[in-house]
Amino acid sequence: MNSKQLLGPRLPAYNGGCITGIIPALLGPSGTKEIPSWMPGCVQGARQVVLLVIDGLGWHQLQKNLAHCPNISAMQGTAITTIAPTTTVSALTSITTGLAPAEHGLVGYRIDMGSRVMQMLKWGDEKGDLRNMYPPDLIQPCPPFMGASVPVLSKAELEGSAFTEAHLRGVRHKGWRAASSIAVEVGQLLRAGEKFIYAYYDGVDKIAHERGFGSFYEAELRSADALVANIQEVLVDGSVLIVTADHGQVMVGTNTLPPHPEVLAMTSHQSGEGRFRWLHSRKGTEVELLARAQQHHGDVAWVVGKDQIIDEQWLGPRLGAATRKRLGDVALVPREPISFDDPADSGPYLLQCRHGALTDDELDVPLLAITRN
Repeated sequence: MNSKQLLGPRLPAYNGGCITGIIPALLGPSGTKEIPSWMPGCVQGARQVVLLVIDGLGWHQLQKNLAHCPNISAMQGTAITTIAPTTTVSALTSITTGLAPAEHGLVGYRIDMGSRVMQMLKWGDEKGDLRNMYPPDLIQPCPPFMGASVPVLSKAELEGSAFTEAHLRGVRHKGWRAASSIAVEVGQLLRAGEKFIYAYYDGVDKIAHERGFGSFYEAELRSADALVANIQEVLVDGSVLIVTADHGQVMVGTNTLPPHPEVLAMTSHQSGEGRFRWLHSRKGTEVELLARAQQHHGDVAWVVGKDQIIDEQWLGPRLGAATRKRLGDVALVPREPISFDDPADSGPYLLQCRHGALTDDELDVPLLAITRN
């Protein structure tokens, strides 16, 4: 095992500046009267809050592209961490519930549910939808937004999906079909007196996945920045706009590789995703699987057994028995810009940018705020 493997990754700041703390800080008993030190100062005392989650807008990618984001650049704040794994299913649920994946149970993009490995955004597998077999409110039982029924602005076509039910149940959906509608809806809700509004925008993540970094990504950043400007324009006295993200991105492109044949020989199946790949061992091979995976992949990834991940609280504290069963035996978590391939985990196109691991580029996300002009 090399020195980088021994050092291990930087872990989420679950007890400090982390996406898990946003909702408790805003909707807790004190509201915005008492905010933590990692929250932008202009949030203090705000009477109305708009929380905009820009999917995939990592802190370090933002810093490299400030010229394309003049409005976001003018906001107050800094970086906080997301959770592990740095993936949308886990992170969005952590934002809305205020809990780490160990607690809410959605521990990855593809999760071993016992009899099936379920892709959580589709809430199904290659055989079809699994909502009846795995009801969303049982798989993720923790209420979002501390039990409050808040207005949520997200894509209209996502309303009614199983994943929406898992992380946004009980909210008042205000679905949008064009991103230009987000600011209009926010303005109407603020003028109607809503104290808290949650908005979600997925364009940056989608373009990074499909096109990678470059001119298309830069154009999308300008669109996201314009969205922020449009929302700021409709803020009312005493309101504040907060911008954060669920994870950052790493450019991987064609740098995908399968686990080594000796590793696959001891693996019954895989779950997770390319940058946080869980290996589920064949019976009696757990110890040898970890050793072989470290031997063959320790030069490019943190190769860690399940017990270490639990003991070091990579996924957060208070891991329940049901959630423990959803983990594999060995995790391959790349340090380098690569992805571990699983033939069962495929999509309509090769992903250019990816996330899931614990590099700075994936782990650090913005927490920025601004008030009315």
